[in-house]
Amino acid sequence: MTSTSGFSLLVIDDEPDLRTLYELTLLREGYELDTAGSVAEALERLEQREYSAVITDMRLPDGSGLDVLAWLEAQQRREKALVITAFGSAENAVEALKAGAYDYLTKPVDLRQFRMVVASALGRGGAAEGSAAGAAAALLAGAKVRSVEGLRALPVAAEASPAASEATVPLSPASPEQVRRMAVLARLAGDSPVMQEVRGLIDKVARSMAPVLLQGESGTGKELVARAIHQVSVRAEQPFIAVNCGAIPEQLLEAEFFGYRKGAFTGANEDREGFFQAAHGGTLFLDEIGDLPLAMQSKLLRAIQERSVRPVGAVAEAPVNVRLLSATHKDLGAEVGAGRFRQDLYYRLNVIQIRVPPLRERLDDLPAIASLVLARIAQEAQVSPVPQLSGEALALLRRYRFPGNVRELENLLHRALALSGGDQIEAADLGLPDSEVSEFGELDAPAPAAARTPDATPATAQAEPQADLPADLAQYLDEVERRILVRALDLHRNNRTAAGASLGLSLRQMRYRMARLSVSPAEDDGGEGA
Repeated sequence: MTSTSGFSLLVIDDEPDLRTLYELTLLREGYELDTAGSVAEALERLEQREYSAVITDMRLPDGSGLDVLAWLEAQQRREKALVITAFGSAENAVEALKAGAYDYLTKPVDLRQFRMVVASALGRGGAAEGSAAGAAAALLAGAKVRSVEGLRALPVAAEASPAASEATVPLSPASPEQVRRMAVLARLAGDSPVMQEVRGLIDKVARSMAPVLLQGESGTGKELVARAIHQVSVRAEQPFIAVNCGAIPEQLLEAEFFGYRKGAFTGANEDREGFFQAAHGGTLFLDEIGDLPLAMQSKLLRAIQERSVRPVGAVAEAPVNVRLLSATHKDLGAEVGAGRFRQDLYYRLNVIQIRVPPLRERLDDLPAIASLVLARIAQEAQVSPVPQLSGEALALLRRYRFPGNVRELENLLHRALALSGGDQIEAADLGLPDSEVSEFGELDAPAPAAARTPDATPATAQAEPQADLPADLAQYLDEVERRILVRALDLHRNNRTAAGASLGLSLRQMRYRMARLSVSPAEDDGGEGA
């Protein structure tokens, strides 16, 4: 069948009526079509030629759609695979995505959604063939990594593996797409093994529609990683919408996520889009997903499954095409066990997990990160030349635990730049009390070579005692943050605005942390800043 779009598709389904329906739908879009009714027939056609994409049912007479995915993987084929699975079968959908599928559809298939997903897989995005997205998809086709098997629980703290370093296959000398990808990944400062691993994962997962869960402590840069995934993907020219789930009042969540119609409630004076509609064609990043209440989790799950949303006050649902990324500092597995997070939503979100390491696990990156942050702060403050950290200041920072991670480092450097008044930032400008540095410094400071050898004597060990590791790291860090907040409030006579400003926090951030850690000032001065 002649193609007017330049794309060829193979449709695999054992039901003749459904094959005919898919065929008629796709022919109208200008695609060239071949069909197969079994795994054996599909593999026979695939051995004869290559296609732009393969669309396969999960259940087939002589096997499964996963068998087709496995063959494509083994042959290192470039076709993007779309899997059609039974309605409500989240396990099959997740299994297909982990086996290398670009995306999936559920039965009964909505034809409008069907066309949209196929167009997205081919980089058309519903637009003309010569669109920027289509060109980017064509460039990326030569570097496609088909399978993400094993990425779901891959620890970022492990040594960088050869597989991770092969995340990018050269497309052509000085390819614009390759240059753009390298520029995006270079924004993640640091060359430590853990950051090389993170970059490798970003480059891999950016080429599929599989949901990604970013796990990491507050302040580690999870949103920066999410933006990198978006900017490396074929959706880079489309919107990136970031949402802090913990900052939206519960009664407004549905309207903010899905939009509303004029007159839906008091104050709804006009139609308004929600986050899903604003991100249509692009990426929706849900930060602190673990803070969503259970009622909203149920509505979010339906939107993800149906790929459509119903604005508040509307009768019909509207289809949406978004790539979903989420992030949390919580252990969602534990939250599921405690009944605070839906298990089915957890499975939908946690297809691929990327752990963003805390700063104390990559202190080798500290000079590069500090230099990058100082350059940006100096540019915003119109300070020239950019001040540099002295050797003593850098050594002091290396001995600090950074419970607030990169965000805390940025706040420290903001304050130090204001206090230094010169071309060099000294240790005293950082404002780190000796007691806090000594409390954490010994725990993470590299041991001398003699102490690391098997022949280290007991006397050496006694001369350099190490603090006991905390049994519950999250609880330990919460206690550290709680003590700092209490000290700041005490120093500023329980004025939350002033205490927050001294820590580089806004009043809203200060209130959030106080509520989360159950910190109550001893007395209130009655003002808004209190």
